[in-house]
Amino acid sequence: MSAAGDRLQDAARKAALALPDVSHGRPFTPGLDVYKVAGKVFLIVTDDPDEQIITVKCEPEHARAQERGYASITPGRYLDKRHWISLGPGPGITERLITEAVEDSYDLVARRLPRRDRPSAQ
Repeated sequence: MSAAGDRLQDAARKAALALPDVSHGRPFTPGLDVYKVAGKVFLIVTDDPDEQIITVKCEPEHARAQERGYASITPGRYLDKRHWISLGPGPGITERLITEAVEDSYDLVARRLPRRDRPSAQ
């Protein structure tokens, strides 16, 4: 079953907050929830009811495969289109897919941190 926009966003927020050492805020604009690990962004969730998307970091090859596989996965909105994807509600976009995308984004960002800054669970 596909996740509706509000469930998609709620699943992303819940997945992010379940990860170690995550901070959350709105540093760019009031309409964007930004989730970080050690000060590095791994998830952005919009609050715009007309644009219910999440944006996550992704390896370029995996990002292109996701975009080909799902009509509602597009290059990252407002970010480097090679390394970020935006996921919106649509066929095949499940809460499990959202959770995995958030966790993969977190892992990608955390792995690239200096060892001293990595979360204790890494």
